[in-house]
Amino acid sequence: MAEFSDRLNEKHTAMIAAQPVFFVATAAAEGRINLSPKGYDAFRVLSPDRVAYLDLAGSGNETHAHLAADGRITLMFCNFQQPALILRIYGRGRAVLPQDEGWAALAEHFTLLPGTRQIFDIAVESVQTSCGWGVPFMTLEGERDTLKKAHRQADPAQWETKVAGRTRSIDGLPTRASDRYIRGEDT
Repeated sequence: MAEFSDRLNEKHTAMIAAQPVFFVATAAAEGRINLSPKGYDAFRVLSPDRVAYLDLAGSGNETHAHLAADGRITLMFCNFQQPALILRIYGRGRAVLPQDEGWAALAEHFTLLPGTRQIFDIAVESVQTSCGWGVPFMTLEGERDTLKKAHRQADPAQWETKVAGRTRSIDGLPTRASDRYIRGEDT
């Protein structure tokens, strides 16, 4: 049976901290629904009603476009060990880029990784837990270093030019590009 609360509690936070992967879903009024898996040490619970995650440049920027258009976001964590549990955070989010006011205060909660593009700041509106009995047992073999490696090897000027040209989502919604390459502390 699903249980809802209006904020994260200590049990929720402990479950989140134990997960090596989480999923992000967003949508705008028109177009595709975006669903993305996220890894690395990139998620933070900032308070019972506020969370954030570090976003690296990748193939698209749909989450940014959808949050700018609509603001709604759902985050899902699955416990692949015991106890069986699924946790969803429903909220409203915004992208904070390195050139934005508030970047420094938000960035201090993270170890910036190579290719960091933005941080998504999310106001928690509700939290849902459910059984997760249909989720399989899985173990983490290790993180993929491929994305961080590609960013470590990138030429900063070429990277900035590339991301500066990415100002539209797949469905043509506007996005804002980062104004700087972040080499990160994981170099």
